[in-house]
Amino acid sequence: MSDNSLSHTRWNCKYHIVFIPKYRRKIVYGKLRKDIGAILRRLCEMKDVEIIEAHAMIDHIHMLVKIPPKMSVSYFMGYLKGKSSLMIHDRHANLKYNHGNRTFWAKGYYVSTVGLNQKTIEKYIREQEAEDRLRDQMTKREYVDPFKDK
Repeated sequence: MSDNSLSHTRWNCKYHIVFIPKYRRKIVYGKLRKDIGAILRRLCEMKDVEIIEAHAMIDHIHMLVKIPPKMSVSYFMGYLKGKSSLMIHDRHANLKYNHGNRTFWAKGYYVSTVGLNQKTIEKYIREQEAEDRLRDQMTKREYVDPFKDK
């Protein structure tokens, strides 16, 4: 079983969480990507939250995490986004000129509980980037030059 236990509790609480940088800036990629990943992993370890799957997209973060039931998801996300924002600004001091006063993440997040479809969500997180690139390459509109003779 993949259940964990506390003193009087057996639990298996998994959540799919998505959050974005402020103004959905495409800053998650590039040189900040590795630092953001290391910061998020460290903060999760400090709160005994297990990262099952995670991926940094160009303008958002997907995480599949296992959060103990003694901690609410809203508390964990406030902690994760607040502390990581401070740590990112400490490591990259030049961001304060581009992103204001130590705010890095946008308000809010998406969360969904994961039941028996964990494998499906893990696959979705892993393959999301490739699907986005493919979708960006496809266009639904055909461009026709109106001035060209037929």
